[in-house]
Amino acid sequence: MIKIVVADDHVLTREGLKNRIQKEAIDMKIVDEASNASELLKKIHAEQPDVVILDITLPDKNGLDVLKDIKINYPKIKVIVLSMHPEERYAVRAYKAGASGYLSKDRENLTSELIRAIRVIISQNRRYVTKEVASQLAEYIQSSGFKKHLELSDREFQVFCLIAMGKTIKEIAKQLSITIQTVYTYRNRAKEKLDLETDADFTRYAIQHNLID
Repeated sequence: MIKIVVADDHVLTREGLKNRIQKEAIDMKIVDEASNASELLKKIHAEQPDVVILDITLPDKNGLDVLKDIKINYPKIKVIVLSMHPEERYAVRAYKAGASGYLSKDRENLTSELIRAIRVIISQNRRYVTKEVASQLAEYIQSSGFKKHLELSDREFQVFCLIAMGKTIKEIAKQLSITIQTVYTYRNRAKEKLDLETDADFTRYAIQHNLID
């Protein structure tokens, strides 16, 4: 039996996944669920699951940071990132951080593909990569730097996106649990790497590359 823990801040999403997976996959069981990062890490410690289905957007910590924590403390646990964000925003970063799979929530037949991904990851001990993600990875490998935002660190990218969305420095510092000065540092690094000058440039770049809604 493949043991699974689901982490998502929407209870309807968790319940939907739980009901459909346990209905369609007799070899899988969702042993627990979590609504935030802190709760997830406690559940992982208690249940020692084979797979974690992880949302990128959690209320207390960014999903990529949670993914890194899991891979450091529980390297044998496989993590599938299930996100509302399209592949071009986070897929490459998720795989670089140790994810075994990345699926966007708006995919057709999502549950069936998620079940297939889990079986591939567990039975074949390899990553599950969709055609869309494969394209993103190939582009990154073949022309690193073609999309400059891929060269930002995860934290620089988080700050960049939040600024592009109109968040203030103070709001970003609170959301990411870092100091205001640290936010400025990441912002300045992002500006240098992207060759941008103003926060408005961040917004234009983000919209142009479909990095924010």
